[in-house]
Amino acid sequence: MSVEIKLNGEVRKFDVAQGESLLDTLRERAGVTSPKDGCQPQGQCGCCLVLVDGQPKTSCATDAHKVHGKSVTTLEGIPEQERAITAKAFAVAAGLQCGFCIPGIALRAKHLIDKNPNPTREEIAKAIDGHLCRCTGYVKIVDAIELIAKARRGEPIPEPVADAHVGASFERYKSQELALGMRPFVADMKRDGMLHGALMLSPHARAKLVALDISKAKALPGVRAVATAADVPGERWYGLLYDDWPGFVAVGEEARCVGDVIAAVAADDLRTARAAVALIEATFERLAPVLDPKRSIEPGAPRVNPAHDNVLQRSVIRRGDADEALAKSAHVVSGSWATQRIEHLFLEPECALAEPIEGGKLALFTQGQGIFDDRRQVARFLGMKEEDLYVELVPNGGAFGGKEDMSVQAQTALLARLTGRPVRLGLTREESIRLHPKRHPITMEYSVGCDAEGRLTAVKARLVGDSGAYASVGGKVLERAAGHACGPYRVHHVDIEAVAAYTNNPPCGAMRGFGVNQTSFAMEGCLDLLAKKVGLDGYEIRARNVLVVGDVFSTGQVLDKSVGVKKTLEAVKDSYYAAKKAGKAVGIACGLKNSGIGNGVAEWGKCRLVVEDDLTISLYNGYTEMGQGLLTILVQFASEVTGLPGAVFRPKVDSTFALGCGQTTGSRATLFSGRAVKSAADKLRAALAEGASLSELVGEVFAADEVIDDTTALGDASVKKIKTHTAFGYATQVCVLDETGRVEKIVAAHDVGRAVNPALCTGQIEGAIHMGLGYALTEELPCVDGMPVSFKLRDIGALRARDMPEVEVILVEEPEPEGPFGAKGVGEIGLVPTAGAVAGALEMFDGVRRTTLPMKDSPAAKAMSVGRLKGDRSTFR
Repeated sequence: MSVEIKLNGEVRKFDVAQGESLLDTLRERAGVTSPKDGCQPQGQCGCCLVLVDGQPKTSCATDAHKVHGKSVTTLEGIPEQERAITAKAFAVAAGLQCGFCIPGIALRAKHLIDKNPNPTREEIAKAIDGHLCRCTGYVKIVDAIELIAKARRGEPIPEPVADAHVGASFERYKSQELALGMRPFVADMKRDGMLHGALMLSPHARAKLVALDISKAKALPGVRAVATAADVPGERWYGLLYDDWPGFVAVGEEARCVGDVIAAVAADDLRTARAAVALIEATFERLAPVLDPKRSIEPGAPRVNPAHDNVLQRSVIRRGDADEALAKSAHVVSGSWATQRIEHLFLEPECALAEPIEGGKLALFTQGQGIFDDRRQVARFLGMKEEDLYVELVPNGGAFGGKEDMSVQAQTALLARLTGRPVRLGLTREESIRLHPKRHPITMEYSVGCDAEGRLTAVKARLVGDSGAYASVGGKVLERAAGHACGPYRVHHVDIEAVAAYTNNPPCGAMRGFGVNQTSFAMEGCLDLLAKKVGLDGYEIRARNVLVVGDVFSTGQVLDKSVGVKKTLEAVKDSYYAAKKAGKAVGIACGLKNSGIGNGVAEWGKCRLVVEDDLTISLYNGYTEMGQGLLTILVQFASEVTGLPGAVFRPKVDSTFALGCGQTTGSRATLFSGRAVKSAADKLRAALAEGASLSELVGEVFAADEVIDDTTALGDASVKKIKTHTAFGYATQVCVLDETGRVEKIVAAHDVGRAVNPALCTGQIEGAIHMGLGYALTEELPCVDGMPVSFKLRDIGALRARDMPEVEVILVEEPEPEGPFGAKGVGEIGLVPTAGAVAGALEMFDGVRRTTLPMKDSPAAKAMSVGRLKGDRSTFR
């Protein structure tokens, strides 16, 4: 079928397949990559937006043949002056993080401003309702669109900040290219002779694969390879902590969840690859899935995973005598709390590109959160030496923990090996949701006591988390939940047990907050209940109990530095009492989150500064850029130390040097990589101080490897001094409701150690609050028989711009001595207290204490435009 389109002012003709989307025509036939595929064919994320005859259309939900004879405009086709204004505005406003959603939003902004040159913030939020951003919380996106409108009216707007010193809001690295869709993501990359890959996933949560017939798929014209378990030359099972996850399920084995890979296809084009997958005939013997984590750990339950029994990990913390302390307490509250499974919903679905290179070696381009873990696992899978596998990070379109585990890297690399050609393999949104690990649903039984004045005496808690079919880092998530189960409060008697259990539900692993969000919701609820018994308000009971220097954390660690929670509480005091005085329903919650994995794990920060021929300096580190701004921050550290301009540095993440640091997780990349960059930059500065010029230093490598190995394992009785974590971030948040019960405002005070880049720092917190509000009110991923009930973005419940309240961020700086220039991680703490604050406000509004997330029965949730999931909830898990 031939289609003629006036594309960006040029008449183009394309031969398109029946049912082919306009998005696929643009990306695969026209080579236009600013429209992104975030949810095809749903048309619900807005990343693929184009203008058809001047009107905005989601190109993934538009048939290519329907635009025959019409004009199609993408960001590539708007006037150069408008492109420059758009790029500059998003850079100045810090209006992007991962950048995947921004080209679509930018084109929507053009359409809005063409019609309305001076839109209000409310009009902007309404206009971008068809767009989802998972990173920013929309505040700075609206700021950027206001700047675009201002510039197009001929008014001056600020220049991007070129000052790269610590404390300056230095322009995000490559922000302007990201805004225009010019910086490629993995799915934008192409190679000569490249093949396209597709996967077959298990349709069942638990079933034995009895037979597999791939003959029809192999016979389909255009198919170059069909890979199964039989084709794996190395170790077929991999994993971050346990090798319990098969890259392919073999005939005779059980599929353990609906994300298990049965086969992979490489073909000349994606349509052929997916058609071939549909021709594969897999015969299954269905088995009863294990879906309840509490039943999973009962004696006699079917074993879910052959590599480990159903109790993945049990974490125990005991200090003092909690039972006796509770018995002697003036007041005790007890109850059950439950949190839900959450989909990360990063906007960029998983994708990898692998290509053979000279000497029988392979290059892998990955969006993973730890490229050296990817390299280790893929090399073992292929039976090759790690040094023969070159791996390079392509900064990803969001991750939030969901790209720590392997997704498609191994299968893509195998297809490249089998065919001897480059292969790119990406997942659809449904496949992505089925395959990667989620946030843990956790059930929590709490008893908390206090004395007559409201000072906490004891916490006793029992936690059970559903880790799904594979370990991922699920045991560590429950370990972290246990360690933070008392929140940022002084508690003398502690008795906590946390169990991570295998089931046949989708795997659960790392997600922003890493178990701490869950226990925070329960603990903050207990604080509110005790406050009522004592006769205190939410502020006062927290003021009497927050940790200060010298206090003991839940795990037994004595906090001897950088404890800013009291300052964050004081920073919101006026807002809290002003809302109460105005008759508003208001809630308050405090939180803390470790910075650095800790718990006895040796951690690294590694850096190499290399002076290049063009007198730029390559800045290599081992951690991943995923929208949080790490590469920008590292440039600022290097600039601060050396005095060189930020523009000199070129941050990179690849396997040129052995810089394996593990996963970009635990709010640790700034803390540890920053230390390494500072150390390497000290050496460069010394060379410059001795009189050498950059031109004389060409080819020199300034190296630093910083090891952090002084933390102690949870419950290790042999150590004299307990130090479970290197550092902690702290926060207090206030939630204010309007007269209808809708969230009107969030005030968030955060101890960030040192605000290295205030614009990026506040953006991280705003984005985390957006995620925290969704967690509290609308987001969930329930399953029936192990299969998610819905894959639609609006059903899953991430908030849109019009759903967001006003957000006020207050940065509190309590410098961290072990951090570079006093900095510590801020990526996760931003959503730890949010649900607790919202629950407290709702109770003040309607008298109902809610103990299950999401709080969909609340007026705050009902005021939102998303999360209207249908179905029989009695069947959901």
